[in-house]
This record gives sequence, structure tokens and C-alpha cells, in this order.
Amino acid sequence: GCLLLCLLLAIVGAQAGGEVKPRPPPCQQSLTKVSCRAAGLHSFPEDLPQGVKHLELSHNLLQNLSESCLPTLGQLEHLDLRSNLLVAISGLARLPRLHSLLLGSNRLHHNYRDNVVAFSALRGLEVLDLSDNGLESHMVEGFLGSLAALRVLHLPGNRLSQLPAGIFQGSPRLSELDLSNSYIMDIEEGALEVLQELAVLSLALNSLHCLSSFSLRQLQVLNLSHNALELFGWEEGQGPYLLQVLDLSHNRLLSFPQLPAAHRLVHLNLSHNAITSLDPSSHHPAQFVLHYEEMVSFNALLGTAASLTHLAELDLSYNCLQLLPLLFFRAMHSLFTLSVAMNCLQDITMELLARDGDEDRNGMATWPEDAALSVRSMDLHGNAIHTLPCWFFDALPQLEAIDLSSNSLRPCGADMGGTLGGSSLWAEPCTAFHNIPHLQHLSLRRNGLTQLLPHTFSQTPLLSLDLSENRGLAMPRAALEGLEHSLQQLRLRGNHMDNSRAEVPCLNELRVLDLSGNRLNLLPTGLFCSPLQTLDVSDNELPALPEQALAGWTHSLQALCLAGNPLHCCGLGWLDA
Repeated sequence: GCLLLCLLLAIVGAQAGGEVKPRPPPCQQSLTKVSCRAAGLHSFPEDLPQGVKHLELSHNLLQNLSESCLPTLGQLEHLDLRSNLLVAISGLARLPRLHSLLLGSNRLHHNYRDNVVAFSALRGLEVLDLSDNGLESHMVEGFLGSLAALRVLHLPGNRLSQLPAGIFQGSPRLSELDLSNSYIMDIEEGALEVLQELAVLSLALNSLHCLSSFSLRQLQVLNLSHNALELFGWEEGQGPYLLQVLDLSHNRLLSFPQLPAAHRLVHLNLSHNAITSLDPSSHHPAQFVLHYEEMVSFNALLGTAASLTHLAELDLSYNCLQLLPLLFFRAMHSLFTLSVAMNCLQDITMELLARDGDEDRNGMATWPEDAALSVRSMDLHGNAIHTLPCWFFDALPQLEAIDLSSNSLRPCGADMGGTLGGSSLWAEPCTAFHNIPHLQHLSLRRNGLTQLLPHTFSQTPLLSLDLSENRGLAMPRAALEGLEHSLQQLRLRGNHMDNSRAEVPCLNELRVLDLSGNRLNLLPTGLFCSPLQTLDVSDNELPALPEQALAGWTHSLQALCLAGNPLHCCGLGWLDA
């Protein structure tokens, strides 16, 4: 009320004094740069400084840039006209020094023949944005006919439908080309091969079904995501490819692509496809069925994996894999991040296919010492894994982080020794998470865990542990013993744990604790010695917080969430702490 009264008085006072603040000018300018962005302009601004080099006119209402409307700006190098209503741009011929021209989101498909004539004068143009202009392939070819110096071209959001052989012949020096979201269904042979300096190409969000003879060896970044590709193959011979980033996500690939010469590939995204197996020679009904004669034998696939020696990141998430053979990745010596999340994985094996008599090799065997994988971060969440083989962490000696959430794993206790991976000595198979020297981050969220055994994580230097959404989990004090001097983040959210099921030892390094969504009316006393910085105990049954704990957290606690607790209003003395 007081604030509103003050505002009203201030307004009345300003009106009584006749003081009206001047509106800011529609354009902000310096000696060489002028910005009239979203200034409501219907015509080209007048009285621009003669030496202006950078002019921004985006998000206005300009429709016609004829020569009579355009002043002489002989020094102008960059012009931004995006998001206007332009249909005519003949006046651009008066800007001979223009290096960068942004015309995205206009209407240049109207009157395009006259507009093409204006482009013929822009022979020094290096950057051009023609996105979202309703252009068809023959129109684009006309615009580019005289732009021999062009290096960067953006054409997303047009109506190209196909790329004819001569479409880029007038701009052979292109190094970056964006053709995304342009309804492209066909690429004629020779359309892209003329671009010998092309390094970055995006064909995302089109309707391509097959690329069986990809030959752009100089490319470094290729985005083919969100198409309908079922086959992707490279031409052999004539030296290696320079490609470093390849995105094939959101397609219909049925198997791991053929990449025999991708020696420099660093990032490969195969997520959101229909890959059912890493072995295209398999005839198992639940695995890959060969659909194309162009697909080569299984030995060629192994050659593909062997060539990916520089691959650092591989994303196979959101596919249909049921089997994960880790030896498939043995030649990927630089592989740092591997995601196989949201598949149908039930088994993790050594070999691509277990042969008769090989059960021991894929079950209780020893991982070959010369085949250690370099992976440091692994995502296996959202599968149907019941147990990890006993050699799993031996195969991944550098593993620092693993997400195993949304599976059906049961952790072993440290005292269970070698009784892992489905041993008949125990009714249920379990997975050992103790004595893993480099593992620092582990998520077992939503695994249906009901009980942790003593010393489950001993001699594993975990920094973060997520055990959330395991409804009814019982965690005795001894379960986390061994983590007293390493664990910094612990998440136990949504477990419906009461006081008897949530016991923790003194965790000397614990900084972040999430206990929300449980049934606690007391905090575990083991927490009182932890230097907590963030504590979430929302949605519990706490009437108050223990003053003893809060006194210890006075100098460390920075964030505290208490929502959804039946706090006693008459007993809030703990707030003083």
C-alpha cells in the first residue's frame, strides 16, 4: 500500500511539474556502428554517418530497398536486415564493399529475378543469410551466381526440395553451409562436390532417406540429424576423411554406420535411431535383419570400429540394443564418453555374439589386460540390466562416472567377495560397487533397491552418490562406511524412508544432501558432523530441526529447503541457530 501510494505521488508530481522524459532515439549509433533494431521503421533511416561500417536494421517493417530509397554508404561492410517484410532489394547494388549481409526471415521469393540482379554487384560478399525466405532451388542458384568470394551461407527454412548439380557453382569457396529444414529429399551427384573448401555442413531436419556414397573428404562437421536415413556409407579409397563431428541422430539407421576411413572423427551421435545390434551379420529375429545389399559383412563393421581411434564421444542412446559387447569398443583408444541410455539392454558381454561354449567368457571370465577401455563417463540409464559381469569395472579402469539409474541392479556387500554376476551361491545376482579405484560419480536411482548391505561402496572414492526413488529403501549405518572421507553429494530423494531406514555414518566431506520425499521426523545423527552447504528435507514429517546440528552448520549451510513439513510454530527456537 505504501509503495503504491509513493508511486502514485511520484506520477502526479511529474505530471504537475510538466516533466516528460524524452523517448530514447530509435537508433543508437557511434562513428562506425548504427543499430536500429526493432525501431518500427518503415523506410531506410536517413542521416546516417558516412563512415558507418556496421548497420543493424533487423525486426523492422521494411518492404522495399530500391536504389532511390538507399543512401550512398560506400564504407558499409555489415548489414543486418533479418525479420523484415522485404520483397525488393535492388538498392543493395549501391553497397560495393559489403562483406556480410543478413536477410533471413523476409519475402525474397517475390520479385526474385530483380533481386538476383542486385546480388550480381556484391562480388565481395563473404557471409550471406537467406534463411526463411521461401526460396526454391533455382532461386538460390540465381542469387549465388556471382558470389565467388562467399564463405558462409545460411539457407535453413526454405523450400529447396532437391539440390541440383549446379546450385553452388557460382560460390565454390564456401566453407560453411546450412541447409537445414529445407524439405530436401534428393541431392544430385556433383551438387556438393564442387565445394572443395567446405568444412561445416548442416543437412538437418530434411527428408533424406539414403546417403550411400558420401565423398566430401574435406568436411570437418556434418549434421544429418532429423532425417529419414536408413543407410549411410562412405566412398573408399583416395585417402582419409577429415571429419571430426558427425551427427546422425533422429534417423532410421538399423545398424552402426560404415565409417572405414573416419580416422579423425571425435564426436559421433547415433542417438534416436532404430539400431538393434552392433552386428549386421546376425540373423537372430530380435536383432538386425539385413535390408540392403550395399551393407557389407561383419568384418567390415569391425574395421569401422578399428578406424575410430580418435573418437572421444559416442552417443548410442534411444536405440533398440539388447546386447552391449564391450570388446566392440576396444580399438577406440580415445573414447571418453559413451552413452547407451534408453535402449533395451539386458546383457553386457565381451563378444558381439556368444558362441556355444563361450558362456564362461561372457560371464565369470577375466577381461583381457590388453583390451582396457579408455571410457571415463558412461550412461546406461533406462535399460533392463539386472547385473553387471564381474569383469565390467576391470574393462573400464579409468571410469569416473556411471549412470545406472532406471535399471534393476542389486548391489553386493563388500563381505560377499566374489559372489557376483549371477553366482549360484546367492538367490539373486548382484553387482559389486566396492574397490573401484577411479569411480567418483554413481547413480543407482530408480533401481527398485530395498536394502543396502554393509560396506557396499568401501574402497571406492565416490564424490557423488544418487540412491533416489528406490521406494522403501533400507540403508543401515554400515552401508556407507568407507565413504567418510570422500563423499560430497548424497541424494536419497523420494525413498519413503522412515527414521529406522535412513542411517548414515559421519561423512566428513558431505556438502550436498537431498532427503526430500521421505518420512523422517528426525534427522540422522550421523549428519551432524558433516559440513553441509545445501540441505533439502522438504516433504518429510519434521516438526523442527535439531539445534545441535544447526549450530554445527552455522558457518557452512547456504541453502535449506523445508517446504512440506509439519513445523511446530511454537517451537522455532532452532531458527536462531
